[in-house]
Parts: sequence; structure tokens; C-alpha cells
Amino acid sequence: MECLLGLLKVRVVRGVNLAICDPLTHSSDPYVVLRLGSQKVKSSIKYHTVNPEWNEELTLSITNMMLPFKIDDSMGDAEFCILDFVETAKQDLSHVSDGTVMKTIHPEQGNCFATESHITWKDGKVSQDIVLRLRNTDTGELVLHLQWVNIPGVAR
Repeated sequence: MECLLGLLKVRVVRGVNLAICDPLTHSSDPYVVLRLGSQKVKSSIKYHTVNPEWNEELTLSITNMMLPFKIDDSMGDAEFCILDFVETAKQDLSHVSDGTVMKTIHPEQGNCFATESHITWKDGKVSQDIVLRLRNTDTGELVLHLQWVNIPGVAR
């Protein structure tokens, strides 16, 4: 059995300029599927829009920080690594000032980041705002907010 490291809360904030899948209405019915290893969670469907607002929180158990975090939007996909995020979350941050940027992830060939993303220590929590550019589609970005949840009794 794998060791539970903690929980990852993912707020699926919104989609921006997603692909049009219904040419008659010039819109789509988007939803987002998050995958991490064998875990899979799905957002609700937002009907008749290419700029959906979800603001839905989905939670995944983290047992292996090396697994890629995969996103399947109904109109494209994206992937990123949570290693830096989890490593930051597992540190003793009690001495760190509120609002400190712990690490910055830059867009590059190997990730789907559309903009710089900051792993931040704020209000006693490690969080990260991410804008992902969708692949295998002509257009579209997803905005996510990650937040780490420590499990009482689990060693840092």
C-alpha cells in the first residue's frame, strides 16, 4: 500500500476561449476531468459556453509526487508535474513570512503552463495559481488553483 503524503485541493476556476464544438450555436458544453494515477474526478458540465466559470473544488489523495497531473477538458488536454508543489508543501514553513513566493515555475517546452506560476505560502497554506494552455486543440486555457492539505499524523 502506498503512503499518503497529503491531499491536493484543486479549484477548477474557469476556462478561457475554449474550442467551439457545436458550430450551430458557436459554443460548447465543457467539463474538466482531473487524473492522477488511478484517481479520476470530474467537474460539472457548463452548457452553451466557451468561457465557462466553474469555481469547483475537487480533491485528490497524493501518494506519489512523481506522477504527472493530467487534465482532460472535453475540448483538449494538458499535463503538469506536482513535484515542486509537493516538495514545498512538505517543508517546515513555520518560519516563512506570509505571502512568500516559494518557487516560480516558468512556461517551457516540457509543461503546459501559459504563464509564470508561483508556489506561495499564504495564510498558513501552500497554494499555486496555474493557467494551462490546452493541447490537441486550436484554442483554450484552463485556470486552476491548487492548495495543499496536510493530514494530521502524516510526517512531513
